[in-house]
Amino acid sequence: MSLVLYGHPFSSYTQKVLIALYENATPFTFRSLGPETPEHVSQWLQHWPLAKFPLLLDGDRDVVETSIIIEYLQLRHAGAVRLIPDDPMQALAVRFMDRFFDLHVMSPVQQAVAGALSGDPARRAQAHADAAQKLERAYGWVEGRLQDGAWACGSAFSLADCAAAPALFYADWTTRIADRYPALQAYRARLLARPSFARAVEEARMYRHLFPLGAPDRD
Repeated sequence: MSLVLYGHPFSSYTQKVLIALYENATPFTFRSLGPETPEHVSQWLQHWPLAKFPLLLDGDRDVVETSIIIEYLQLRHAGAVRLIPDDPMQALAVRFMDRFFDLHVMSPVQQAVAGALSGDPARRAQAHADAAQKLERAYGWVEGRLQDGAWACGSAFSLADCAAAPALFYADWTTRIADRYPALQAYRARLLARPSFARAVEEARMYRHLFPLGAPDRD
């Protein structure tokens, strides 16, 4: 039985898993979740009533949480691109950066988005201000750790980059990555040029009107 992925093309965490699948040309069936596909929503909730996506089905096995899904793919459906290094210490560094981009870049973006979706102007402004402060701290921290022409953890594309790509994509829309962070700007551009992420971005282009902070014309 082929792999089945439930998610939404515009979801950052769905994109994170899509990048991993596209990197290795792993065959799978995508089931988009939305009001136009109630049958997919029903199936998804039967497997994962906590109502979080993405969800990966591999036969009778349910796999959730993006980092776990990508690790599972490497264990059970490995391809030529090793997204988690075999060396334990290198793998630890990759897992740390994966958590960094999820927790310290994507989470503030979600905070700002939730504020905008609240419909309360005061809550929107406060959430955006709080997110901007957190993102600026994250930008400053990672700026000094990026190397010219490299990925998040050196020369090999990894799980950390799968997390960084959608996180920085939406973070720049939320709080622009300023010119004082040239290494981070260049890294984001490399991620956008990576075929696996470029494909995910293009597949989600039609949904940009859903971004409540206003999707810019760039990218």
